[in-house]
Amino acid sequence: MTINPPVLLTDEQMRRFVTDGYLLLKTDFPKSFHDALTAQLDKVYEEEGNPGNNLLPRIRELRKVFDHPAVTGALTSVLGPNYMLHAHRHGHFNATPKPGGWHKDSYWGYKKQRNHHPWWAMIMYFPQDTPVELGPTGLLPGTQNYETRVFETEDPAGEALAAGEAGTFLLIHYDIWHRSTANVLGKPRYMLKFEFMRTSAPTAPSWDNRDAAWSAPATVDALPARHDLLWEETWRWLRGEVGAIAGSLPADDAAVADAAARLAGDDEPDALNAAYELAARGDRGIAALAGALLAGGAAGRAASYGLAVAGAAAVPALREALASADEKAAARGAFALGELRGLAAGAVPALVDALGRAEPRVRRAAVEALGLIGPAAGAHVGDAVAALARALADDDAQTRFTAGLSLARLGSAAAAAVPALVLALDDENRYVRAHAAEALRYIGTPEANEALLHELTYARWCSTTTKESTFYP
Repeated sequence: MTINPPVLLTDEQMRRFVTDGYLLLKTDFPKSFHDALTAQLDKVYEEEGNPGNNLLPRIRELRKVFDHPAVTGALTSVLGPNYMLHAHRHGHFNATPKPGGWHKDSYWGYKKQRNHHPWWAMIMYFPQDTPVELGPTGLLPGTQNYETRVFETEDPAGEALAAGEAGTFLLIHYDIWHRSTANVLGKPRYMLKFEFMRTSAPTAPSWDNRDAAWSAPATVDALPARHDLLWEETWRWLRGEVGAIAGSLPADDAAVADAAARLAGDDEPDALNAAYELAARGDRGIAALAGALLAGGAAGRAASYGLAVAGAAAVPALREALASADEKAAARGAFALGELRGLAAGAVPALVDALGRAEPRVRRAAVEALGLIGPAAGAHVGDAVAALARALADDDAQTRFTAGLSLARLGSAAAAAVPALVLALDDENRYVRAHAAEALRYIGTPEANEALLHELTYARWCSTTTKESTFYP
């Protein structure tokens, strides 16, 4: 099968994705393609209901969408060339004049600390012409980094709508605030949602990068707040730099005191700006962030984002937090250590030890951190792989399926985990099974490939078998 080369995003598009949290793009399939796709969706939804995670095998034509160079190029640009199509998929059907509620999507049933860096993205694909009156997805630009809504009304100013012709797709940072809007026409509106994960940390730009320097696009004037340090740090992270803003501002005592006060305030956007400013002010800023992390509350959450970008000098404070009896502080410490990747390689033994903690929140964060550090763990890679293999049998399902994702991120370095992954293919949780299969794919050794092929041979799903057509034609 020949797949056309991806059409990579431009610098301007990437800048807008970093600040606004979304891009509205389009495929160029003919009208006949989308007419047939929509007709098949009508039939499946009417006769069988929502196919859920079986959306791709049931609607075979959708595979062409995710091989389209506009789609592969957008995903490669944001998530790197080895991105993962996640096992969770869903077709949203909207025929109601009542708008949906504002929300961020969950990570399959559990709360995790959300990443400012784009480790995850989502595509919402519209197979029919979707004017405003048909109820496209609405989102609030620039809100991908906020835990709270930061807007009070249900109809905030600045809402963006994914209206467009058939073939339009919305690429979003996974954590942006969004909703369904009112379908006043009453005709069926489909939105097909697919989730994607970065499997390796960026080491160089994966988009059509021509300019190394960060500059904010004009669209930032309409956002709820400016986050210049956060945006610049994310841009440089996407270019392969870790801890890029550490020490970039003078360690001025008055400035540190002012930022520390803002960090503890009730204004979440301002607290995030304060966290990134403290990360850029060297040891004094790190000390203020470490104190806030251990103190807890909303300031502790904001502080963990600052420490996650503060460079190697933040690692001792994060190891102290990881050892804390306060479970939230320990989980946030693990989160930030993972974001520091190779700079936190020496903390891998402590993260392994954290998998023995009683609180699942800590084990989940430690398992994810081991995957984010990944092969950069160096001499500790073997210990990380062994710990993740054991975590596949954890009592907590969310720890188990995160362990599978982390082993996928380790790739061939996780070959020793193949026997444990084979056992996980029989787990009672659908995402543990799916992530185990993905980990075998990304490990890619002959043993892993044989196990994966055996599993997929038995799990093969026939896209044309229905209760009306069980065997012929």
